[in-house]
Amino acid sequence: MNSPRMWCVVPAAGRGTRVGGDCPKQYLPLAGRPLIEHTLERLAAHPRIAGLLVVLGAADTHWSGIGMLHGKQVLTAVGGAQRSDSVLAGIDALPEVVGADDFVLVHDAARPCVRLADIGKLIELAGAADGGLMGAPLRDTLKRADAAGRSELTEPRDHRWRAFTPQMFRRAQLSRALREAARRGVDVSDEAMAMEQAGFAPLLVEGAEDNIKVTTAADFALAEFLLARTA
Repeated sequence: MNSPRMWCVVPAAGRGTRVGGDCPKQYLPLAGRPLIEHTLERLAAHPRIAGLLVVLGAADTHWSGIGMLHGKQVLTAVGGAQRSDSVLAGIDALPEVVGADDFVLVHDAARPCVRLADIGKLIELAGAADGGLMGAPLRDTLKRADAAGRSELTEPRDHRWRAFTPQMFRRAQLSRALREAARRGVDVSDEAMAMEQAGFAPLLVEGAEDNIKVTTAADFALAEFLLARTA
């Protein structure tokens, strides 16, 4: 029997203008193309991904209108003020073929270097555990700073992870968790936090640490280097 395929929601409604003036960072050039196009190409290349739902800002004038990638549909929806609002808008806009109990991936538009092998690993392991997220154990020494920017305490790093995307949860469960967080006024920073708040314990799946989130100007040079060497 063929393995089930799933849709991926890509929130891209953020402004992220500090890197490039008035242009949101997801549209800044990376290796000759907009950053977001590299991310979408990487996701669409995975055989277990059935389609992409890109969530855009209401005033987005930069979206190129991509409708298909690797023979897979690329749909769009309009997002909200916060990431969680945009993810929820994307979940609501998924096609009817995606059932309430079907798994959905969520991946940052600014993570173009995610490895195909890691996507597959997450799908297999998190699917068996009823949901999870990519990440990596914290390996650096962790310091707590005071108001003056001085180190006042060394924090334990045992059992602490850096959270990445993709993150993967069942459509209805994630939708309910995000709606409940919004109702309670909880500002969730990622989908796993919403699920934790709803009483779930998402599985942490270790992935490559070169799955970077492009945030600063220096990250663009690093991402271009990594793109040429990862798949």
